Amino acid sequence: MRDAATLAATMRGLGVAARDGAAVLAGAGRVAKDAALSAAAAAIRASAAEILEANARDLDAARAGGLSAALLDRLLLDAGRVAAMAQGLEQIAALPDPVGALIADWTRPNGLHFQRVRVPLGVIAIIYESRPNVTADAGALCLKSGNAVILRPGSESVRSSAAIHACLARGLAAAGLPASCIQLVPTTDREAVRHLLAEMTDYIDVVVPRGGKSLIERVRREARVPVIGHLDGNCHVYVDRDADLAMAIAVVLNAKLRRTGVCGAAETLLVYAGAPSGHLPALLGALLDAGCEVRGDAASQAADKRVRPATELDWSTEYLDKIIAVRVVSGVDAAIEHIGRYGSAHTESIITANAATAERFLAAVDSAIVLHNASTQFADGAEFGMGAEIGISTDRFHARGPVGLEQLTSYKYVVRGTGQVRPG
Repeated sequence: MRDAATLAATMRGLGVAARDGAAVLAGAGRVAKDAALSAAAAAIRASAAEILEANARDLDAARAGGLSAALLDRLLLDAGRVAAMAQGLEQIAALPDPVGALIADWTRPNGLHFQRVRVPLGVIAIIYESRPNVTADAGALCLKSGNAVILRPGSESVRSSAAIHACLARGLAAAGLPASCIQLVPTTDREAVRHLLAEMTDYIDVVVPRGGKSLIERVRREARVPVIGHLDGNCHVYVDRDADLAMAIAVVLNAKLRRTGVCGAAETLLVYAGAPSGHLPALLGALLDAGCEVRGDAASQAADKRVRPATELDWSTEYLDKIIAVRVVSGVDAAIEHIGRYGSAHTESIITANAATAERFLAAVDSAIVLHNASTQFADGAEFGMGAEIGISTDRFHARGPVGLEQLTSYKYVVRGTGQVRPG
């Protein structure tokens, strides 16, 4: 779609339709929304072969284009991941409807009764790369929270995303809801992103980017509507002096290696210098023996000769690969200081049996998610009981942490009176 006028008209048409869809969804009840989600889940299961075939074509093109191993892992769908998408839609359907939920209510001395209730945000644009499952998760979350959504997948996942979107459209039709509630941008032209960010303020209320650093930097730079997102997932695990070694090894290996391409993967390991002498070599050995490259400070290099020297850049790098940076620190306060200096306010974990040390870490680390004795890979909306999430927000306004149903709503005040007038 190279013609600028044609592209502008297409994007404007998406915006107009999305506004119409949002108006319908705002008044739709839970029954219709849940019926659409259930029908879409059934469509995904019935169309699994077509979805996997489309994904195979995306993977072939991505490999030919030199996509990294981490991004190929994000792009890959298999039978299990397709089944998980369908299950995720059903889990979202089973969650309470946030729209209209009562947040607070009170009565003033003059008899006026006030209520604060949840309402949809309106129209959401979601721009994402690699992960085709975002099509299902984002479409479902926006639908359930009463928002119309315009989805713009990356070119590498366009076939997979189109196959999944077709299932969502079938779910909407089965429930009698308009197709404009969940729309897919029909072009991979990069100019379409510019339209979403800067030319459609009359239609779009918020943009959610999900992808690499360059995408998110562009969205934050060019967007003329509010943005919910995070820039990096530079996550840390701190192993304290009082950590159980077997637990620490299990958590560190999972946090780094379960899936290296997710934003909750640990990128830096901090180890207390006062820990028992065997802890550091055991942690390093477990990582290295599992095939992980370790880049460490002088103390880490001395503990295992296979450790490569770390540079200053390593402490702030989101590798999304089988690489981890390791630093020995003088205690919990030094770990907190390191995270504050180099971290991205995403997800951090402390491994310790000392409750006071754990509470110090949990209170002082200013990240969206902080954990005690658990892997950073729990930074996922499904693990929080949200059914799914659009992403992990490191913002401090509106939404922070997993962006699920409640985070995709705002609120309004409903005031009921009996003829009160305000005195002069």
